[in-house]
Amino acid sequence: MTRTDLGMPAFPEAAREAVRDGVLRANLRHATHTIRDKRARAVAELADWDRLRAAGKAVKDHTLRHLDRYLLQLEAAVTAAGGTVHWAVDADEANRIVTELVRATGEREVVKVKSMATQEIGLNEALEAAGIAAYETDLAELIVQLGHDRPSHLLVPAIHRNRAEIRDIFRAEMGRWGRPAPDQLGDDPRELAEAARLHLREKFLRAKVAVSGANFMVAETGTMVVFESEGNGRMCLTLPETLISVVGIEKVVPTFRDLEIFLQTLPRSSTAERMNPYTTMWTGLGPSRGTDGDGPSAFHLVLLDNGRTDTLADETGRQALRCIRCSACLNVCPVYERAGGHAYGSVYPGPIGAVLSPQLRGTESEIDASLPYASTLCGACYDVCPVAIDIPEILVHLRERVAQGGPVTRHGVRVRIRPAHGHTAERAAMRAARLLLDRPGALRAGERLLARARRLAPRRLPGPGAAWTDTRELPSVPAESFRDWWARERGTRQ
Repeated sequence: MTRTDLGMPAFPEAAREAVRDGVLRANLRHATHTIRDKRARAVAELADWDRLRAAGKAVKDHTLRHLDRYLLQLEAAVTAAGGTVHWAVDADEANRIVTELVRATGEREVVKVKSMATQEIGLNEALEAAGIAAYETDLAELIVQLGHDRPSHLLVPAIHRNRAEIRDIFRAEMGRWGRPAPDQLGDDPRELAEAARLHLREKFLRAKVAVSGANFMVAETGTMVVFESEGNGRMCLTLPETLISVVGIEKVVPTFRDLEIFLQTLPRSSTAERMNPYTTMWTGLGPSRGTDGDGPSAFHLVLLDNGRTDTLADETGRQALRCIRCSACLNVCPVYERAGGHAYGSVYPGPIGAVLSPQLRGTESEIDASLPYASTLCGACYDVCPVAIDIPEILVHLRERVAQGGPVTRHGVRVRIRPAHGHTAERAAMRAARLLLDRPGALRAGERLLARARRLAPRRLPGPGAAWTDTRELPSVPAESFRDWWARERGTRQ
C-alpha cells in the first residue's frame, strides 16, 4: 500500500490550519472559480453531454466487471507490439520494478511525464534512494518539485502558488537542478514559462530514460494514451531510448472506439477545452521504432494494483475506479476551495480523494479515517462528474465503515475491521435513532413532546454544537409534527 503523506493529522486539524492562510485561500478561490466557470461554458456547448456522461459511465462499469479479461487482452496486445508488461501488486513492487529497469540501462536520471500513479507509490523518492534523479517536466509539477512541495490539485498541482511565489522558487532552485533561471526573472507568466522551457529543454535532450503514466489503455490494440496541454509529455514519450509507463489497472478501456467518448468529456471537464492540445498515443514500439531512431527502442508497461482489486470487491465503493482524473469535482467543492489539497494527506485531494484514498490505503490511519467526513454532502461533485460517480453515496458508505467497522477486502482476503477510534457517540446516537424509528408510538410521542416544548428551544447549541450555531441560526421547532398535521388536514377526507 502507498504510504504517501501518511502520518499527517486528521483532516479537521489539517484543514483548520489551512483555512488560516489567507494567501492560500485567495489563490484557491481565484483558480477554482475560473476553471469551473470555463468548464460550465464548454460543457454547455454539447447538447448530448448527458448522453456522453452516461456512455462514459457504462463503458467504465462494463470494463470493471470484466477487468480480468481486458487486462489479459491488453497484456497480449502490448507484448505483440514489442512491449514488455510487468504486474505490480503494491507500491513497493512497482518501485522495485521501475528501479531495476532504470538501473539496467546504466542511467542515473530520468525525465517524467505528469503521473498520479507514480506520485501515489512515491516513485521519485524510491528512485532517489537508489541514486537515480527523477525530473518532473510538467510545468506545475516542476514548480512543486523545485519548491520541495506536494501537489494540491489533480490537474493543477501548483494551484496553491501565485506568480510571485513561482518566480521566487525559480530564482532560488533552478540552478541546483540544472539550467538556472534568467537574471532579473519577473513574474509575468510568459517569462516564467520561457524560463521553464529553457530549463527543461536541456533535460529532454540529455535524458535516455522516461517514466510516464497514461490516461487510458486500449485493450484491443495495446495502445497507451496521454492527454496533456504543454507538449512536455510528447517530448518525454518520443526522445528517450527507454520508456517506462506505470498505470493503474482501472485505466483500461475495451476498444479504440471507446476513446471517442473520453476525447470529448475529459478535456471539457478538466481544462475546459473542446479538444486536448496534445493527445499522444503509442502502441508498443510501433512498426518502425527501435530501427530508425523514431521513438524509444524499449517500452515497459507496469500495471499497478495497489489496492484497486480490493476496491473492486466493494459494490458501492468500486465506482470510484471510474475516475478519469479530470478534477472537476475539486473545482466545485466548497470544502476543497477553503482547505486546499494538502489537508487531504494524499496525492488524490478533494472529493475523489476523500473516497479513493481510504479505499486504496484502508481506514486504519487517522487521516484516512477522517477523509469520508471531509465533505458537506452537497452533491456538487456528482453533478459535474463526467462518468457519474456518486461521490456522496460512497462518502456515506465509508462513514458507516469507519464508525461501525465490518467486512472489507484487504490484500484479496475478506476480513472484518473494527470501528475507528472516536466514534462512540456517533454509534450510540445511531443506535438510539434506530430504536426510536422502529417504534412508531414512541416516535409520535417524542414529536408531540418536542412541539409542545418548542418555546424552550435554545438559540445556540451547547458543547460541540456551539461552533455550528456560531454562523447559523438553529431552525425553529414547528408548532406540530407532520404526522399530526397530516391527520388534521387529510385524515378526515380519507
